[in-house]
Amino acid sequence: MTHAPLATSETPDWRVEPERGADAPVVEALVLAAFGPGRFARTAERLREGARPAYGFVIRSEGRVIGSVRLWSIRIGDRPALFLGPIAVEAGSRREGMGAALVRACLEAAAGAGVLLVGDPPYFTRFGFRPAAEARLPGPVDRRRVMWIGPGEPVGAVRRA
Repeated sequence: MTHAPLATSETPDWRVEPERGADAPVVEALVLAAFGPGRFARTAERLREGARPAYGFVIRSEGRVIGSVRLWSIRIGDRPALFLGPIAVEAGSRREGMGAALVRACLEAAAGAGVLLVGDPPYFTRFGFRPAAEARLPGPVDRRRVMWIGPGEPVGAVRRA
């Protein structure tokens, strides 16, 4: 996994940091708690299956991982891009701006490369994401939730890199 040069303080109580190898089991537990086992049936999971994240970020509070996000290398048509998700924050810590801090860490790491996601438009448009009508994911998805930020338009089939 590649790490971006990021470790910015968000508040005195928590901090966004690059994910470490030892964080993986805690990250998986956070994602399972946030999305349940049904997440494995989702189309977005097809892009992550068997792949290693290109970037991963966690939120630490008092030495504990309480939030996470990953970026995955994908191709859209013949062009490289990144796929963001899932974002997971411990239930008791939501609504403190942690999800937004994780999204900003991903956008900083992407350094202008295209980033695709499946998510809530009202939440992600504030970061500059826009609909990605021409991106074709490997399974059923609510087209209104497929979003993109980056140069040009994402056109074509989406697959793991």
